[in-house]
Amino acid sequence: MPRVFIPRSIMELTTGVEVVEIAGTNLGQVIDNLEQRFPGIRARLCQDGNIRSGLMVSVADSIATLGLLQHTTPEAEIHFLPAIGGG
Repeated sequence: MPRVFIPRSIMELTTGVEVVEIAGTNLGQVIDNLEQRFPGIRARLCQDGNIRSGLMVSVADSIATLGLLQHTTPEAEIHFLPAIGGG
């Protein structure tokens, strides 16, 4: 199962759990399963059916470009990262 690294900013929803293995073949399924285990987490990661603005998601060492449809694999590591802006 994919390993999800929980951002420190939402760890209060996971009672301190930093890494969790959770089923899903795409990012949307992973987030749905996270929501079942840790209610409220979807609202912190998603908005209006998409990844929340200001977040980037790394799936298996690549930035997710397909949003919630991004494919995951059983050995994937998933990281939710603050987007870096500037110019």
